[in-house]
Amino acid sequence: MDGHDGPASRAEGVVPRWAAHLAGQGNVEVGQALPPHSPDCAGCGPDNPAGLHIRAVRTASGVEAVHSFVAAQVGAPGIAHGGAVALAFDDLFGFSLYTVGSLAVTRSLAIEYHAPFRLHRPYTFRAHVAKREGRRLLLHADAWDDAGQKVGSAEATFVTVGPGHFTAGTQKNGRSQDQ
Repeated sequence: MDGHDGPASRAEGVVPRWAAHLAGQGNVEVGQALPPHSPDCAGCGPDNPAGLHIRAVRTASGVEAVHSFVAAQVGAPGIAHGGAVALAFDDLFGFSLYTVGSLAVTRSLAIEYHAPFRLHRPYTFRAHVAKREGRRLLLHADAWDDAGQKVGSAEATFVTVGPGHFTAGTQKNGRSQDQ
């Protein structure tokens, strides 16, 4: 490998664009599609063959995505794996960052499964930032099936970080420029 295609190179290419896009989110209209976090993101990246390929839009109060789980995400027969559902919630929380204009990472994630998430059925996920306390963002999300039944809820705490957080450990000198 020549060093131009590794994690540092990918992060250095994606993070500045993401940070700039987050900073300009005051201009994003309700109903407008939000860009993927990165091409390789497990939740929304279009170039990740194992990813969920979630697409989110901005709403008046946060973000929304409609997603159907496929056979690659099976847990019990006919039911999405709980980890795949957790990934969908976590990724949607990541899209919620576009509503506050800050880079942040997941600190904690708690999910309540009210009913099974069946494969090949559309689920509507909605998330919003419930509260901001300094660097901490408290987020909430719910998911409904196509019959309007709430099938899951999630709460998360995210912590804002600087762009250096995403390249720490991938830089030649190993120094983080976080903060």
